[in-house]
Amino acid sequence: MSTYNLLLLPGDGIGPEVMAEVKRVIEWLNARSNVTGHSFSVEDEMVGGASIDANGVPITDETVDKALAADAVLLGAAGGPKWDELPFEQKPERGLLRLRKDLELFANLRPAICYSALADASSLKRELVEGLDILIVRELTGGVYFGEPRGITELENGERRGINTQVYTTSEIRRVVRIAVELAAKRQAKLCSVEKANVMESGVLWRQEAQWVFDNEYASSGVELSHMYADNCAMQLVRAPKQFDVIVTDNLFGDMLSDAAAMLTGSLGMLPSASLGAADESGTRKALYEPVHGSAPDITGMGLANPLAMIGSFAMALRYSFDMGDEADRLDGAIANVLERGIRTADIMQDGMQKASTEDMGKAVIKELDALVA
Repeated sequence: MSTYNLLLLPGDGIGPEVMAEVKRVIEWLNARSNVTGHSFSVEDEMVGGASIDANGVPITDETVDKALAADAVLLGAAGGPKWDELPFEQKPERGLLRLRKDLELFANLRPAICYSALADASSLKRELVEGLDILIVRELTGGVYFGEPRGITELENGERRGINTQVYTTSEIRRVVRIAVELAAKRQAKLCSVEKANVMESGVLWRQEAQWVFDNEYASSGVELSHMYADNCAMQLVRAPKQFDVIVTDNLFGDMLSDAAAMLTGSLGMLPSASLGAADESGTRKALYEPVHGSAPDITGMGLANPLAMIGSFAMALRYSFDMGDEADRLDGAIANVLERGIRTADIMQDGMQKASTEDMGKAVIKELDALVA
C-alpha cells in the first residue's frame, strides 16, 4: 500500500468551496485503497488573503516547508478585493508566486478540453470546438514577470517610466521544451513552439533553443515540431483551434494564450492546471495543481461555484504525480458523464438542463464514479 501526502491550500473566495468537493473525491478513493493500492493523507493550510488575515503574510515559511515535503500540493484560489490596497509584495497572489519559486515549478500545463455536452456554450461555432483537446505548456518562472531591471522610475522631465525586462536563458528554455515534447509524444505527436522571434531577441533565442532540443534529443521521437509567432497563434486559436495539440511558449504569451484557449471551452470554471518542477533521480517532481479560475468573490459562499476545474486538477495530480492513470481516466470520465446527463452549475447553465449547486456537482461526480466501478 502506497500512501501519498497531499497539502491542500483552499485559499480565498470560492477556493474552500471547490476544495471541499475534491476532498469528497479523495475520500472516495481512500475507500477503494484496497483495490487501487494507493491512499492519501491530507493536511490543510492557509495561503493568500486567508493567510494574511491569520498570519500577516501571504504564506508562512512553515507552509512552504510543508509544500516542499508533500507529494503534491492542491490550491483553490488566492486574492480578492479585500486585499487590493496592500503593497505589491504583500498581496495574496504573492503566496502563489512564492510557492512556484520555492518549489521550482517551471512548467505550467493548461489543458483546454471542450466536452461535447458544452460545445454550444463556447463563444465559437460548435464545429470549431467540439472535440477540442489542446494542452498549453507555459514556462512559469522566467520571462518578463521575473526579469530585472523592473520598476517605475521618475524621469528628469517629470514623466514616469515603467520597466519590465524579458529575460530567458538556454537552460530555462530547454527544460520546458523537453517536457512539452515528451507530453506531445504521448498525445497526437504535434508540438508548436510559440514566440515573437520577428521582433524580440528573446524570441530568437527561444526558437533556436527549442529547435536545438528537438534536433539533438528528440529527432527520432516521432513528434512534429513547428514554430509560430504569438500573435498569429492567438488568431489561429479562434480561427481553427483544433489544428493544435501541444503548444509550448514563454511566461507572458502562455498566460494570455491559455486564457484565450480557456474560453473556447465555454467557461473558466471547467479548466484545471498543473505546475511541475524538474524530475529527481527517482523521476518524482514537485507539483502544484490548481483551477484556472480565480477566487470569484462575487459568488463566494453562495453555492454557485463550479468545482469541476478543481476536481479536474486533482485528476491531473493522479496522472502526473502518482502515476494513477486509470484512476485519472475514471475521474475525467465521471466529469464527462455528469455533463452528458445535463447537470450544470450556474456558469455553464443551458436551457433544459438541471441546475446544480457546488455540492450537488461534487456529489454527482461521486455518483458517476460509483457507476463506473460497479
